Amino acid sequence: MLTELEKEAIRTHYRNLSENLEGFRPRRAQREMLAAVAQTFARSLEIENDIPPNRNGESISLIEGPTGVGKSLAYLLSGSVLAQSRNKKLVVSSATVALQEQLVYRDLPFLSENSGLEISFALAKGRGRYLCPYRMYQITQNMAQNELGFDYQMLMKRKIDNDDRKTIHKIADEFAERRFDGDRDNWHGVLSDDLWSRINNDRHSCLKNTCPNRSECPFFLFRDAIAHVDIIVANHDLLLSDIAMGGGVILPAPENCFYCIDEAHHLHNKAISQFAFAHSLNDARIFLERFHQISDKVAQLTNKVEIANLADESAGILLNHLRSWETILEQSDCFPASSYGDSIWLWQNGKCPENLQEQVANTAKSASAFNHQINQLSEALSQARRDKNNNTSLIDQLSAEFGVVSMRSENIMSVWNLLNTENDPNIPPLAKWITRIQSDNKRDYIFNSSLVSAAAQLIDKLWKKTAGAVLTSATLRAVGSFDMILEQTGLNSLPETKTFALDSPFNFTKQAELYIPPLKANPKDSEAHTQEIINWLPKLIDEKHAVGTLVLFSSRKQMEEVALRLPENYQSYLLIQGDRSKQQLIKEHNLAISEGRASIIFGLDSFAEGLDLPGDACIHVIIAKLPFAMPDDPVDKTLSEWIKQQGGNPFMQLSIPAASIKLTQAVGRLIRSENDYGRVTILDTRIITARYGKNLLDALPPFRRI
Repeated sequence: MLTELEKEAIRTHYRNLSENLEGFRPRRAQREMLAAVAQTFARSLEIENDIPPNRNGESISLIEGPTGVGKSLAYLLSGSVLAQSRNKKLVVSSATVALQEQLVYRDLPFLSENSGLEISFALAKGRGRYLCPYRMYQITQNMAQNELGFDYQMLMKRKIDNDDRKTIHKIADEFAERRFDGDRDNWHGVLSDDLWSRINNDRHSCLKNTCPNRSECPFFLFRDAIAHVDIIVANHDLLLSDIAMGGGVILPAPENCFYCIDEAHHLHNKAISQFAFAHSLNDARIFLERFHQISDKVAQLTNKVEIANLADESAGILLNHLRSWETILEQSDCFPASSYGDSIWLWQNGKCPENLQEQVANTAKSASAFNHQINQLSEALSQARRDKNNNTSLIDQLSAEFGVVSMRSENIMSVWNLLNTENDPNIPPLAKWITRIQSDNKRDYIFNSSLVSAAAQLIDKLWKKTAGAVLTSATLRAVGSFDMILEQTGLNSLPETKTFALDSPFNFTKQAELYIPPLKANPKDSEAHTQEIINWLPKLIDEKHAVGTLVLFSSRKQMEEVALRLPENYQSYLLIQGDRSKQQLIKEHNLAISEGRASIIFGLDSFAEGLDLPGDACIHVIIAKLPFAMPDDPVDKTLSEWIKQQGGNPFMQLSIPAASIKLTQAVGRLIRSENDYGRVTILDTRIITARYGKNLLDALPPFRRI
């Protein structure tokens, strides 16, 4: 229950904000959100006598707050007051870097300076964003081959060219002189993923407290820092990675946290990605063939010859199973023909074909046995390090490199354990598939396994543990209902979870209008629909005034074809996604308008969300096609088939709600403040002719309709 002291603190700090913010206008929806966040966290159940409470969602709320409500200030203020009052950490999670930076560099400093609330905060990133000084120094000192006596690069198929070596030396110099803090995002140049992966921090290769470079390690300095701040700004990937490891590994334990999960409509897909695994047959085969190089060196340094021999034997058994798979797949006629060189063999209903069940089980068993021996070797290295023998520096170096071997082994085991898992008929199955890749006369196979729903994992690892959580976004409801996100996150099974849909502060009826032209072509006829878009755009876009237009497409092919075939007098106004970076495109767009010229942005799905073009920068949003996603990836196909078997309708249960959220996000690019105005045009008449169209229309803001 919310105490009087907590209520008064929130009122006082909010009043301070209103007095210190020039032009501040109180918004009822923002005050409602302040109250909803505070009341949610106030319902948190405490651990008593070391017994965790039976949580049923009493301290979890979903809050849809349209653009303009001021969501971030609301949850930061209420969340901070309740977290401090109840001795919890406030963890704020976002889906995008843009929102993380807005929170850390704008919203939190403003709150701290103008509310009278004393708070400290830090930006949290995954450990992979931080430099590992130890790994970097090993490369710059060229010890990996000269002293250890085995070709680690060949083992991992990763050669370092001269340009990369020079860059790593430069990074080492600037880090040593403290001109670079070890955060990848703060490096002044471009770093390729491949180069960074050689020197970044990794939990498998990390020497932890025994590392000779721990005192200067950027990751551990970050870990030490967040232990002493009130608010931690993370992202969904980091949050999900932490709970997948049990919670409390990188971020504070869920039991000690209040979470504000912004952009929460992305949480489900992020969670599925977190619990998906894949490995290449060719890479695994080469890795196992060369494994003895590193196991021999472990045996030499630790004197654990017997364990190394067992590991070599396990590697050989697993290698034989994978070679058998190569033979099986080469002879298989289950892969569909593909003109792109790649094709997918999806196991129906996530069930292993009967004739392969024994082979899958044996491969899974051998992968687990190999991983067990890897853990034994890793423990042998740890013991040798604890014994502090004369080879400490070599053992440390080998341990760091061996961590990557552990990572590869663990991933292979995870893939096969999931492929070998029997599905529970009462819950959505696992998606299981094999991808055949053909390029330059080379063929490879990728084994894949993935959840199709992360609801159970979120319940067990997060919702049942956390002290409290608020999930928020401008679009949480699909076709006017919270049902989809409740089901995706598993919160529909926690009966005390609350939902709130706040009103927009904007007067949509006065500020904007919705137009649906009388197109004749059905978007399913791509060629005819594209031609109609080309015919209609010159009628819709005013190229004579210094205003911005945003045209959103569902298909890159259609976008490029329309751009190519527009009348010549429109070509000079076009800015097309993919031709330049997003930042550069927006910069050129705003510059054109400030110089008195029109500008037209052609964009895809990623431009339908998070793009902020206020005022004249966007007075017209044109949506070429309703944003239906084809359920053509294996995860979506598996889930769709399961829904059909349960007597459901995948189109109505998945496609329509997902399209509703995407359409609402796209429409939301138009009105960003009380002063914005303009029109939304939808070039897809299915929104008024199809039976589902009314539901999509009713979920949109109440624009004047033409």
